[in-house]
Amino acid sequence: MTRPTMPENSRLPIQHPDYRYAPTKNPYGEKIKEFSDLIHSDNATEVRRGEWRASFRDATESLKKTNRRKLHVEVGCNGGHVILEWAAKNPDDAWIGLDWKFKQIYRGGEKAHKRGLRNLMFFRANLARLKYMFAPGEIDCLYLYFPDPWAKKSQWKNRSITAESLHELRKIVADGGLFHIKTDHAGYFEWMKEAFAGASDVWKIERITDDLHAGNAEAKRLQIPEVTLFEKLFIKDEIPIHSAWLRAI
Repeated sequence: MTRPTMPENSRLPIQHPDYRYAPTKNPYGEKIKEFSDLIHSDNATEVRRGEWRASFRDATESLKKTNRRKLHVEVGCNGGHVILEWAAKNPDDAWIGLDWKFKQIYRGGEKAHKRGLRNLMFFRANLARLKYMFAPGEIDCLYLYFPDPWAKKSQWKNRSITAESLHELRKIVADGGLFHIKTDHAGYFEWMKEAFAGASDVWKIERITDDLHAGNAEAKRLQIPEVTLFEKLFIKDEIPIHSAWLRAI
């Protein structure tokens, strides 16, 4: 299990429109090409901006014209454990799992192929490029579970949730869309709360909790996709799960 991380250095800052991902020698960089209809990598994740709903293999002509199905995006999906189950249980919606690790994305694509899931894709990309992957309002539901807390003060600048990033994310989420966040790190969650306040003009806190599973005697029996792999371990170790549901306004 891995948390979302930042990419290798590039001559251009990652937020630059012309940023190019560096070539990789990772063997899974080639292996993901086995599932080219399921997996998109690096700058290839940015070529269908605004057209992703119509790009799924099971999209009917009607869907291609209307784009009315909901689009869900999970950032830091690891090997797709949760999003695979979501896609299987909700075939009328479209699903995209994003992670930085080549191997994790390959595993997700491999599983989706074996299960014949046609409403699911995987992106090997960095979350800082989301605004280049998706057009304004293209995403209906966004999920970020257990991102790297960057616990040391010197690392806080790397945290993915800030008031600024929330304003940027709001642009690609549809009006009324959902952003669901989970973390095991109490310090990071306090940081997030300050960020939520700084972005209250574009996001409304629909629900927030410092202990998601408090009072649930059956919490240790919860299975994917109700919980993630990380979450199962945290529940076992009695570590509280902090969570927030933000609604785009």
